[in-house]
Amino acid sequence: MITPAIQAPSAPALPAALFTPEIKGIGLGLVAAAIWGAYLAMAKAGVSAGLEPSDIAFIRYGVAGLVMLPWLLAKGVRTCGGVGWGRAVILSLLVGPLFILIGVGGYRFAPLAHGAVMQPAALTIVSLLLAATILNDRPTIGRVLGIVGMFAGLVIIAGPGLMTGTTLTPVGDAMFIVAGSMWAVFTLLTKIWKVAPLAATAAVSVLSAAVYVPGYLLVVGVDRLLDATASMLLAQVVVQGILSGVVAVIAFTKATALLGAARAALFPAMVPAVAIVLGIPLAGEIPTALQLVGVGVVTAALLVALGVVRADLGRALRRPARRR
Repeated sequence: MITPAIQAPSAPALPAALFTPEIKGIGLGLVAAAIWGAYLAMAKAGVSAGLEPSDIAFIRYGVAGLVMLPWLLAKGVRTCGGVGWGRAVILSLLVGPLFILIGVGGYRFAPLAHGAVMQPAALTIVSLLLAATILNDRPTIGRVLGIVGMFAGLVIIAGPGLMTGTTLTPVGDAMFIVAGSMWAVFTLLTKIWKVAPLAATAAVSVLSAAVYVPGYLLVVGVDRLLDATASMLLAQVVVQGILSGVVAVIAFTKATALLGAARAALFPAMVPAVAIVLGIPLAGEIPTALQLVGVGVVTAALLVALGVVRADLGRALRRPARRR
């Protein structure tokens, strides 16, 4: 008598809806926002430990350039990994060392709260305008309401710091707006040129390292890096160089390809909220109750802007009253 083989129960199949391009794009956008939030929190921890922004930029571009160099060499230096040298230079000018110098340099003239609001606000607004005029991607009412809510949340997070400043504060504010606009143009160009995420990351990382690293070694030197602890340097290498310099750029570029430039530009507005949450374990900074409220507002508004949560007021008003 032959005993039938006992088959192990198969794992339940995941719903196909979980693998739609929209869900993938939202997931990748959230990954990028989480990494950039960790980048800001780790940058604060590094500065508190004695590092300067120039040191952190050196780690970011040096590590990212080394990581992506083999890929670029394999795909062809002649075409800069298929991106083309002309386009690669433009992308690197937009989100390479110049972007960091302008965005971080704004804090020399304006408070931290101004940068936390104005840079992501400029990125989102400019991306919406460019997408509407060039890509004909008109924002929906839900997206507009969500964006307004996200900006309100950012204002709550920034708190009283928005009301502080000096006569030079407008200079810093202008630099934040320029930096946000630069990333918005990068987002649009990767969409128009259909640049693959790996190719865009390799081009920006390698060219940025080729320009910035030699200048840093000649002008600044590595004395501060040698004085830092091994654990701090390792954390900076992982967060700044690998996660922020490589993984986040790939994730965001792919999210742009899946969602479009306008919707992908919503995720950077989440970065200050993520930085506040991650700042608790990484930098030891405890957020205020008002900041936590702002984090909740930004998160809820993002869901509305992306269309994950829809509030159809018209349908609610037209709904007939329930009979008793």
